[in-house]
Order: sequence, then structure tokens, then C-alpha cells
Amino acid sequence: MLERALTGDQKYYRWITALLILMGLGFAAYLVQLNKGLTITGMSRDVSWGFYIAQFTFLVGVAASAVMVVLPYYLHDVKVFGRITILGEFLAVASVTMCLLFIVVDLGKPMRLLNVLLYPTPNSILFWDMIVLNGYLFLNILIGWNVLEAERKGVHYPNWVKPLIYLSIPWAVSIHTVTAFLYAGLPARHYWLTAIMAARFLASAFASGPALLILLAFLVKRYTRFDPGREAIDKLSQIVTYAMIISVFFVGLEFFTAFYSRIPSHMHALQYLFVGLEGHRNLVPFMWLFAILAIVALVLLINPSTRKNDRTLKIACAAVFFSMWLEKGLGLVVAGFIPNPFDQVREYTPSILELMIALGVWATGFFVLTILYKIAASVKEEVA
Repeated sequence: MLERALTGDQKYYRWITALLILMGLGFAAYLVQLNKGLTITGMSRDVSWGFYIAQFTFLVGVAASAVMVVLPYYLHDVKVFGRITILGEFLAVASVTMCLLFIVVDLGKPMRLLNVLLYPTPNSILFWDMIVLNGYLFLNILIGWNVLEAERKGVHYPNWVKPLIYLSIPWAVSIHTVTAFLYAGLPARHYWLTAIMAARFLASAFASGPALLILLAFLVKRYTRFDPGREAIDKLSQIVTYAMIISVFFVGLEFFTAFYSRIPSHMHALQYLFVGLEGHRNLVPFMWLFAILAIVALVLLINPSTRKNDRTLKIACAAVFFSMWLEKGLGLVVAGFIPNPFDQVREYTPSILELMIALGVWATGFFVLTILYKIAASVKEEVA
């Protein structure tokens, strides 16, 4: 089926070319980092996880969100998700690909990945994160490809795929739970030391991932002859609504716990994010933008008339996606390092090369996603 990705109109080829250019620029910046090391980034002794790990954390959630279409369709036989399930699985493949690439660039030297395999440490959360991420990538490739191939041939997918589908459902939850444990298990980082970190991660994942999937479904419908189905989009928008409400509620719980208890170490990170701390306020505009976008998204999603209108639904989904990106893909990681163990504020700003590498990784993910969606849409059109 790969040959289907080689044919398309001029818009398709222009999009692929643009992505390849961005990938090339990102790779060129990565070669500089490979030569000079992580000194070209904005990271330091005090902020050792930066933009790379923040993007990784956010994208794990996007990948995990595929379970929101897989679970209803395969486990509860909700037929309306049948047309959109393959889009969710292929979105998971592209998202996990980006996750792994962000880990590679954050390591500085890619050969350090071998340390995890040569010297496995099962008592480390990082070891299990490697297991669940690679396992989830393998599961979605295997399931999505075999189900699509069977649909193209007009037959039922092989029986051995069914257990893998059932396995992928708890596995999807595990990838973001284990990632949350990476943060919640560090006692010196007060902003991350919360029992609801995994719950926060899953709630934001089930909001941002399906929101992106809805936007992608609209794009697929516009640029191909494959229609993912209006009913599936309506049900996904309801999932996004509830997940977004829960996600914002969980953020509010963090505020209550920190400021009602008046424990300084728990208050400082939130103060830094929303009002600034000791004159340092780099992230304040971004976090207030998160709050504004979250409110806009909730207003549009909770109201049935705006949620069922295509134009306002697109605005709401974009607001959900970018608000969650700001909260988890920008603020969460950095705020955990502020203030440092010496109670000093050392701000972090990603460098231009760092941003170029991140842009290259995102372009690579969208390149993979475009190829997979082109194949899926072509098969769906043929079957129709």
C-alpha cells in the first residue's frame, strides 16, 4: 500500500516539499548540536529538561488519546467510530515517532540510547517509559496496517490482531501514566510532587488528542473524497468537552492545594507561571494565554449549538489543543525547576537552534502522518 503515498495533486506535493525543507533545516541544526553538544540549547545546571522534554511530554498525551476511538469501537462496538479509528491509530504512530525523536535529541548523543538496552535498570521509570513507548508504537503500526490491509481486500482482519487491539487499550493509558511518574516521583520538585499528576496528564491527553483528531478529520474530508463521518466527530467533541472540563478542574485543584495550605515551595512555581517570581516572568504571558484559550474552548464546547457548528467547533478544538500545549508542552516542565534547590530563580529560554531542531521533529511527525493518512484515505476511497 505504500505506493499510494507516491501519487497526489500539486497541493500534496507542495506540502510534502515544505515538510522536507523544515526537516532538513532541523537536521542541519541538529548536526550543530551533535558537534557542540547541548551547550547550544538554553538548558543549564538548574534547568536540565527544556523544550525537547516538554514537547515529548505533550506528544505522549496526543499518542495516548487514540484510545478514545479504539476503545468505543473495538470494545463497545460503537459503529460510528469505525471510519475514524484508523486516523486515531495513525496519529498515535506519528506522535510516538516524535516522542522518540525528542528523546534522541535531548540525549545529546544518540548512542546513549544503547545504555538503556545494554545496562537495563528495571527499578528506573525511564526504563519502563522506553518499554511502553516502543511497545505502543509497534502495536499501532501492526494493528492499523493489518486492519487497513484487510479492509482494502474486503475481508475481516486476522484473528491474531484482536488480542493486540485489546492490549493496546490499557497500553495507551500506561504510556502517559508512566510519563507522569517520571515527574511525580521526584521529591525535590514540588510542582510535580502531586498524586494527581497522572490523572492530570490523562485528562489533558483526552482533551488535546481528540481535539487534534477532529481538526485532522476536517482536513481529510476537505482534501480527499473520504468522509470520516459527522456522527463520529460529534461524539469526539463530547469527549473533548468532558476531558477539558476535568483538565481545567485539576489545574484548579493544584491552585487550591498550594495557596490554601500556604506552603511556599508549592506556591512558588504557580506564582512564577502566572504572576512572576522575584521579577522573573518569562512564562506569564503564555500561561495567561493558556487560561484565555481554555475559557474560550469551554464556552464553545459546553454550548451544544456552538459545539455542533463546524466553524466554532474548529475554533474550540484549536483552542483546546494550543491551551493544553501551553500548559503541558511549555509551562509544566520549566516550572518544576523553579525555584532551584537553593531557592533561586534561574529562567530558561530555548535557543534558536533548539527551536529549529524541535520544528524539524514536528515536521518529521507531520510527514509521517501525511504519508499514513494519504494511504488510509486512498484505501477508504477505493473501498467506497
